[in-house]
Amino acid sequence: MLMEVNRRGDLHSTRVLSLDAAGRILDWISWQEAVCLYVRDAVAWTLGDPCLTVHGGHNRALGAQSRIELHPIIASTGHCRDHAVDPAPALTNTALFARDRYLCLYCGEHFSRGELTRDHVQPVSRGGRDEWENVVSACLACNLRKGNRTPQQAHMPLLAVPYRPSWVEHLILSNRNILADQMEFLVSHLPRDRRAAHA
Repeated sequence: MLMEVNRRGDLHSTRVLSLDAAGRILDWISWQEAVCLYVRDAVAWTLGDPCLTVHGGHNRALGAQSRIELHPIIASTGHCRDHAVDPAPALTNTALFARDRYLCLYCGEHFSRGELTRDHVQPVSRGGRDEWENVVSACLACNLRKGNRTPQQAHMPLLAVPYRPSWVEHLILSNRNILADQMEFLVSHLPRDRRAAHA
């Protein structure tokens, strides 16, 4: 079915926050995936003012055009099992650089994605692991200068302690076009000590 879409803002950057029926945060879904949930009558409840209107075909008998108003947060009718939601996001450079806000955690300068590298605080050759708590964003110059040493050995103190982001933090970091209703909902689900950083 051909659909015409009207929305305030950029359509292709629109993501809907998906929850299960109990309100457990699942992931971002595309507006097309959200439409499928509405059409299958699989939406249990919604939050926020409609952010997107999808127009479908015309009813031959009535001549009326179908219309679905999508909400920024939708809960599907199913429930996920407790272990079904990964509490920690996958460690990728994209997620790492977003966590560190595109800063080199050695010199403190801001860089583009292409200018940053993944540095292992405790070098892998010295038993360090490739995990959230042992990696930071570093510019190429700082990474080369640190080399195969710890920050202490290189006299390059870290500006922040590396940490494993929660799933909610990952969702915030992975979407540059979060709507106000979505951000308010996500921030309310952050650990209290991390809410100020995302407010």
